[in-house]
Amino acid sequence: MGREALCTARVGNETAEVTALLESTTVVLRGALKRKWAIAALQNLRAAGEDLLFDVDGEAVALALGEKEAGKWLTKLQTPPPTLAAKLGVSAANPALLIGPTVGTLDPALAEALSHGLTGNVKEARMLVAVISKPGELERMADFHATMLCKTVWVVHQKGRDAFPSDAEIRMELRGRGYVDNKTSAVSDTLTATRYVRK
Repeated sequence: MGREALCTARVGNETAEVTALLESTTVVLRGALKRKWAIAALQNLRAAGEDLLFDVDGEAVALALGEKEAGKWLTKLQTPPPTLAAKLGVSAANPALLIGPTVGTLDPALAEALSHGLTGNVKEARMLVAVISKPGELERMADFHATMLCKTVWVVHQKGRDAFPSDAEIRMELRGRGYVDNKTSAVSDTLTATRYVRK
């Protein structure tokens, strides 16, 4: 979401100047008052005059953002985040072909995202979704995708420093084959996905 404002915050009986941050899943106050609240925990969200108002953890909160900004924050807070399927662009009208995983079962979040947008027909697929857990799979996936009509592939792989192959290894391999990476999305606590498009 990425909004930030310098404002006066009232939290319960305390009032102070803060930097308020609206992040993807949290509202954060920095400065004289420090707080971090999950957006899902905010109750009775509303804008009144210059203030964004809500209740959380038994306290009434008012952020003096200004009338226009309070309205923007309220809209953002009340808009549900996009689903993983929407982030990937997978739907019945825009189906994906899935390859992998070669070990274990498909991640539940990814399975849900693909549940209404999978095809087994290579010619109908608008994108390839490839779950990679070993370096050799990356090369096989790239060779396979080269035979497909669609130019887009989402490479799903493990997050973190211990990931094998790493982000850098995947990027180097695919850029060397003429791909450009242009979007990243978290899949779950352990998996991330990067979209690559063949030039």
